[in-house]
Amino acid sequence: MKTKHFLESADVKTIAAAAEAEALKNNWAVTIAIVDDGGHLLNLHRLDGAPAISAHIAPAKAHTAALGRRESKIYEDVINGGRVSFVTAPEVKGMLEGGVPIMKDGQCIGAVGVSGVKSNEDAQIAKAGIAAIGL
Repeated sequence: MKTKHFLESADVKTIAAAAEAEALKNNWAVTIAIVDDGGHLLNLHRLDGAPAISAHIAPAKAHTAALGRRESKIYEDVINGGRVSFVTAPEVKGMLEGGVPIMKDGQCIGAVGVSGVKSNEDAQIAKAGIAAIGL
């Protein structure tokens, strides 16, 4: 039997704080969502000034990254590359850059999704959060 890693409450708080710090450092008004490996929401924070829609997009990006075990940008690239039918894939909601899986020993243990600024900046914030727990 294998050991399964998971995000603890302290990990979620550390990720959220680091992601928020990255956003604030750059004066970016975003929503940050953290999910577990099943895409279930563990934390959602909409910073002052973040668009209301970002509170829906960030969790969708995180959900997609967790279930797919890869960055949500990959799905955006697939669609932009011409495979438009991919938008009908079940449970894949946030097919825009900004969802980043949290990987530990080859296993996905969750994901961070960010929405509110340019997609590459959303991903930058997510990655800064994940880096704070040493992954």
